[in-house]
Amino acid sequence: MLKGREVVLGVTGGIAAYKAAEFVRLLVKQEARVHVVMTKNAREFINPLTFHTLSGNPVTIDPFALIEEEKIGHIALADLAELIVILPATANIIGKIANGIADDFLSTMVMASKAPVLFAPSMNVNMWENRVLQKNIQTLVEGGYHFMEPGEGELACHWYGKGRLADLNDVLERMEDILSPKDLTGERILVTAGPTRESIDPVRFITNHSSGKMGYALARVARRRGAEVVLVAGPTSLSSPRGDIVCIPVNTAEEMMEAVFANFQDCSVVIKAAAVSDYRPKEVSPTKLKKTTPCVSLEMERTKDILGEIGKKKGKRILVGFAAETDDLIANAGKKLKEKNLDLIVVNDVTKPGAGFGSETNQVKILYPSGDIRDLPLMSKEEVSQFILDEVAGLLKRKSKIKLAT
Repeated sequence: MLKGREVVLGVTGGIAAYKAAEFVRLLVKQEARVHVVMTKNAREFINPLTFHTLSGNPVTIDPFALIEEEKIGHIALADLAELIVILPATANIIGKIANGIADDFLSTMVMASKAPVLFAPSMNVNMWENRVLQKNIQTLVEGGYHFMEPGEGELACHWYGKGRLADLNDVLERMEDILSPKDLTGERILVTAGPTRESIDPVRFITNHSSGKMGYALARVARRRGAEVVLVAGPTSLSSPRGDIVCIPVNTAEEMMEAVFANFQDCSVVIKAAAVSDYRPKEVSPTKLKKTTPCVSLEMERTKDILGEIGKKKGKRILVGFAAETDDLIANAGKKLKEKNLDLIVVNDVTKPGAGFGSETNQVKILYPSGDIRDLPLMSKEEVSQFILDEVAGLLKRKSKIKLAT
């Protein structure tokens, strides 16, 4: 959602101003177009040249600056901005904007813009807890402005408490949230992610190469688009997703099935992106198997077919399946689509570079019950998630129209 977006970053005079430089780097990495505005006090902490170098755009510091020698600076940027982020946001800038004071470029630009504004406060704990500041924040929130909650810990002034600048990745996530369409508001979506593990003995287990990245991306994007999200996740090395996603960790296929059906009833959409083990040892050794023989045989049994069971009981829910294949993609995925009673299935060739387990990208085909196939190019897993959820949103809209008509 940040790619190609016009983002104006307001930097004010706080000790955390140095972190704004790293934030610009992160925004540029996301391919956002960044325009930095600095207050007079901010320039006491960091040089404008730093931001010019990192963003590739001139830094605005003059309250009476013109853009392109003719456009009034604060009006031009106010019109250009798709999102304004003030980081760090001091008590001073919060108070000025809350009370309609526009006496420098940044405050004037904010007052003149219709773009959403996100404040990332950073200050001494006593300033943060000051009732006047909290009243100003409440005024701004009621006016539709957005705020990051500051972190808690040891502050630059050696006090301990709330007032640390929020984690920069959390700020990025909040920006994505603000810019995302809210077309899934009111929906409860269950997503499964990652592998499962089936124990052989107390030390060893059977699993697969799934990293969980595709499922986690789907959960993040669904939440940004307004859905209430439940994520049932097998063991991965990924951090818990940010935001108010309900995350239920599981290990085995049996545990995943129990978690899915415990949360299934209240969901309008189920997206099964997990790579569930198809087989498990029929018997689990209570002690570690020793290397006493040249080979060991394991008798295996099928695990329960979670997707198939959901397909039988899905009712009016939207059900999306995934297929990780190495050959005959269309035939294998098409068979699964019909047998599991899916609304659509997403299939990828895990042998292709950039489309296999653990990668940041994916290249998928989407198959529909009508026989149509949509072939997507290689893209990030979040971009793939957007396409999948576009389809889900379309299906929900069509089902809603049918319901109204009947």
